[in-house]
Amino acid sequence: MVDCKINPNSVRINFTIYQSSSAEFAIRTFILQEPDRTMSQMQAWAQSSNAHVRRLASEGCRPRLPWGESLPIFKADPQPVLAILEQLKNDPELYVRRSVANNLNDIAKDHPALVIQTAHRWQAASPEVDWVIRHGCQTLLRKDFVSVRDLFGYAGDRQDQPLVVAATITTRSKEVAIGDRLAFEYRIRFRAEAGLLIWVEYAVDYVKANGQQSRKLFKLVEKKIDGRQGLQGERQINFKDLTTRKHYPGLHQVALIVNGQAVAKTEFEVRRG
Repeated sequence: MVDCKINPNSVRINFTIYQSSSAEFAIRTFILQEPDRTMSQMQAWAQSSNAHVRRLASEGCRPRLPWGESLPIFKADPQPVLAILEQLKNDPELYVRRSVANNLNDIAKDHPALVIQTAHRWQAASPEVDWVIRHGCQTLLRKDFVSVRDLFGYAGDRQDQPLVVAATITTRSKEVAIGDRLAFEYRIRFRAEAGLLIWVEYAVDYVKANGQQSRKLFKLVEKKIDGRQGLQGERQINFKDLTTRKHYPGLHQVALIVNGQAVAKTEFEVRRG
C-alpha cells in the first residue's frame, strides 16, 4: 500500500510504502496528478531490494492496467514507462518480469512499432529477457502476427516454395443452432522441410447484432514440426451465449490461419435454437 500526499506548493512528494499489500491501483492517482515527480520515485523503487516494491514500479505505471484507472499520458507517450522496464527486464524474480511483460503488452496496443523496436534491442540479452519479450508481444502475435514473425523465427514462404502447400478446413454440418457446438476438421500440408516453427489458429467471423462481422482468433498449435508429416486435427466452436459474447443468426465463416496467413476457410449458417 502507498501512503502519499501531494502538496502542489511543494517540490517533493512524500511516499511511505507498506510492503504487506499491493499498491498498483493507488499509485495511479498520483501519476495522473504529478506524473514527473511520481515516476521519478518509481524509478527509485525499481532499484529496491524488495521484489514487491520493484514490481510496483512496473505494475503501477501500466497504461492499461486491468480494473485500474487508465493512464492516457502513457498511452500517448510510453517512454517514461519503458525507462522503468529497461531496469526490470532482467529482474531475478519471475513475479517482477511477468509484470514487465504485461506492461510491454499494454504498450503494444498503442505503439506496436515501438515494442517491436524494443524487442529487437532486448533480444538475446538472456533467456529471462527473451521470455519477457515473448509474453510482451502476445497482442502482436494475435493481432499482427506478420509484424513479429521474423523476430521469433517463425517459418515463412520462400521464393521457390510457399510454407503451406495445401490446406482445408471443413465443418461437420453447414448449420448450427445457437446454444449448440459445431465441429470442424483441418488438414495442412507444408513444404518438405524439417524444423518449421509454426503458429496455427482458427478465426471465427461472428455475426454481430447489426449484421456486420467481428473476427475472433483461437490458438490451435504452436510448435516446431517436420513439414513432411503435415498437420491435422479437429475442434469445436461453442455457440452458447456468454456474458462476454452473444450469438446472432446469420452466415458465419471459420478460417485457418498459419503464421499469420489465411490458408483455408468455409462458411456455415447459425440459426436460432
